[in-house]
Amino acid sequence: MEIQQYASPIGDGTQRLAYWFAEGLESWLTGTGSQVYGMLTAKATSAMAHSEAYQVFISTCCFRNVSFLFANRAIFNAAVGRSRLHIVDYGFSYGFQWPELLRWLAARDGGSPEVRITHIDLPQPGLHPGKHMEEIGNRLTDIARELDVPFKYRAILAEWQTVCIEDLDLEPDEVLAVNDLYNFRTLMDECVVMGSPNPRDVVLSNISKMKPDVFVQSTVNGSHGTFFLSRFRGALFFYSALFDMLDATMPRESKLRLALERAVFGWVVLNAIAYEGKDRVERGETYKHWQVRNQRAGLRQLPLDSETVKMARDMVKNEYHKDFVINEDHQWLLQGWKGRILLAHSTWEADGGSS
Repeated sequence: MEIQQYASPIGDGTQRLAYWFAEGLESWLTGTGSQVYGMLTAKATSAMAHSEAYQVFISTCCFRNVSFLFANRAIFNAAVGRSRLHIVDYGFSYGFQWPELLRWLAARDGGSPEVRITHIDLPQPGLHPGKHMEEIGNRLTDIARELDVPFKYRAILAEWQTVCIEDLDLEPDEVLAVNDLYNFRTLMDECVVMGSPNPRDVVLSNISKMKPDVFVQSTVNGSHGTFFLSRFRGALFFYSALFDMLDATMPRESKLRLALERAVFGWVVLNAIAYEGKDRVERGETYKHWQVRNQRAGLRQLPLDSETVKMARDMVKNEYHKDFVINEDHQWLLQGWKGRILLAHSTWEADGGSS
């Protein structure tokens, strides 16, 4: 393919983008997406190196730190004056979000509330399907102990749409916060599951039934449609900005950047382009589509907190590259690069109020 002439995994941002899109396009044409993914995972870096690469990404790109700030502020504010806090967290994570919230709670006037985190994620392949969650729980328990925060961590290994209220041991005197940090984009929607409620809408309906004090949603603002051409265009629009951002904020010779692109962004591009039907994991929607979907599930959007917005703007202006963007639209906090909106954040409660 002609695109391969301009592609290199170690070139500039455009060349790296071209490399992964060429891989995805060739895999789609030949139907070899799963084999290419197998080669990717075989070359994958160790978990420690992956974590190091992720930490470097967080330090140079504001996206995750603004996400953490937005979610943690919403949860902290919901827990003001309350003695018990229960966080239901969906999807894969390294647990990096929670130490800062635990520190805030420990420093709170009157002391920290009791904190309980229920982490819902899919079993990982291998002999120890919940090992990553066990490690997260142990690390957070150690941090909470150092901060003198009463803390419990529980992992639920299951398909997210199968987890109901009865599985969560909700207590009436707890503040309930539900957290989604970019993970709901992987849930199957009505384009794959037809004739019955799809997992995406089932999860949102279940959250509405929980009647949380706050549901914090962070989502990728990208449309990976059912048909190949729309998927390709949507992925190109999104990842051209992302790879340009990486080129401006991380050295090209960085091994950690290469590891990050291979283990995270390269796989996502490949999956969005080359995979079809249930094999495709990346199913992004725009935040405006999520707005409609959430309201249909019985959720009501909450107004943005002006102090949180100010803190996010100040953080991005003072600590990060000048081309990062912070904006607002219809009670969504938006993040982007050079005017292109890539991420969106909002808070919700069940229509009619929390329990």
